[in-house]
Amino acid sequence: MAGGVGALARKLGISQPSVSNWSRIPAERVLAVEAATGVTRAALRPDLYEGQADTSGEIDEIDLARAREYGLLARLLAQAPTAQMLEAVAQLRGDPTPLGVAHAALAQAANAHAQAQLEREYFDLFIGIGRGEMLPYGSYYLTGFLHDRPLARLRADLVRFGIERAPGNCEPEDHAAILFEIMAGLIDGRLPAPVGADREIHEKHLAPWIDRFFADLERAESADFYRKVGMLGRVFMEIESEAFALPS
Repeated sequence: MAGGVGALARKLGISQPSVSNWSRIPAERVLAVEAATGVTRAALRPDLYEGQADTSGEIDEIDLARAREYGLLARLLAQAPTAQMLEAVAQLRGDPTPLGVAHAALAQAANAHAQAQLEREYFDLFIGIGRGEMLPYGSYYLTGFLHDRPLARLRADLVRFGIERAPGNCEPEDHAAILFEIMAGLIDGRLPAPVGADREIHEKHLAPWIDRFFADLERAESADFYRKVGMLGRVFMEIESEAFALPS
C-alpha cells in the first residue's frame, strides 16, 4: 500500500533496513504507518487496537470512492508505479461513464507497459536533467514561479486545519500529489479537520490550476502511460468541480 519497503521508509523518515527488520510494526510507528498507507491501526496492530471500529464503515460510500480516486492519482503523481501498483491499476474496471472510460484506458495502458518503461517516463516528465517536462506545482501554474504566494496561502490553511508535512517529505505542499493525498485524507477521515475542509482546499488550492495541469499532462511529449493518468485526473476533477458547485 505504501509502494514498497523503501517508499514506506521514506514516508516515515527512517532507514529502509529499520523497516525491513520489523517483525511487526512498532507501537510508536502505528499511527504514522496508518497515515502513510491508509491501512487502519486495528488492522496493523490488532493486539493494541482490538475493539476499535473501522471508521471507513461510517463514511459515505461515494466519499470512500472519492478518497480512493484521490489516493490513486496521488500515488501515480508522487512516483513511478511499482510492479505491485501497476498490477493493481491493470485490474481497474470501466463502464460507459466518462470516469469508467478513463479507468479502462488507464488499465489498458498499465497492461501495455513494463515498470522500467514507466520509471523512465516518470523521470522524463517530472524529474529530468535540470527539470522535467512537467512542473506539477500550484505556484508554478498560478504565478510562473515555484515557492510563491499560492504556496504560502496553502501552508497557512494547512496550519489552520492542523495538517503537518510528513517527516522526510521535501516536496512543497502545493505539489499535485501532496494536495491529492491531503484531499484523500480529509475525505476518509485520516486527517481530522472541520467539515467542509475538502471543499475549501479544492476551491482555493486545486480548482484554479489543476485542470490546466492535467490537460498539459495529456499533451506532454514524454507522456504515454501518463497521458491516461492526465485523462483520468481531468475527468475526475471535472466531476469534483460539478459536485462542489451544487448547493450544500
